[in-house]
Amino acid sequence: MKLASDGSYTGFIKVHLRLSRPVTVLAVSPEAASRPASGSGREPVEQDRTDCGQSEKGASFYLPSDCVKQLHISSLTTTREVIQGLLKKFLVLDNPRKFALYRQTHRDGQDLFQKLPLCERPLLLRLIVGPDPEQLSFVLKENETGEVEWHAFSVPELQNFIVILEKEEAERVRTVQQKYAVYRHKLQQALQQHDP
Repeated sequence: MKLASDGSYTGFIKVHLRLSRPVTVLAVSPEAASRPASGSGREPVEQDRTDCGQSEKGASFYLPSDCVKQLHISSLTTTREVIQGLLKKFLVLDNPRKFALYRQTHRDGQDLFQKLPLCERPLLLRLIVGPDPEQLSFVLKENETGEVEWHAFSVPELQNFIVILEKEEAERVRTVQQKYAVYRHKLQQALQQHDP
């Protein structure tokens, strides 16, 4: 770490990326696409992305499992800025609210995760805890708020959710109708057996 004249300091933190869902990245030019790509080996799926009125060409990728990125930040850098910086480095177009930075500690042979507040200062935490990754690691994961943050999704994603919900609704309606049709048929058979 390096101390600045204003009392702030700069240093490096390592962030482990543990994302279970694909991310939308800025599509590359045809020249860049001809170069071999590193990553998970999964084929990209091109899509148009509209978020906040902007239209950009993007491709969905699964980032490699437990990818580690080292960031040079200052003591004034917040969790929110770390998340935004990571997404910018990977050219990720997804809304930063879809992601959260977690503090990972190891205790009694278990990994414990604690979501960091957006105003937390990760470099300060690193300085307080020390350099041992067993005592503290930073992990970027999907934001697990317990409730869906609809504003974090793009218009095409929301439209896909509606299509999926309509299919699920139609299937459940069909299942209920089938159940009652069988029940009705059995009742009619029972009535016919009692009529002379």
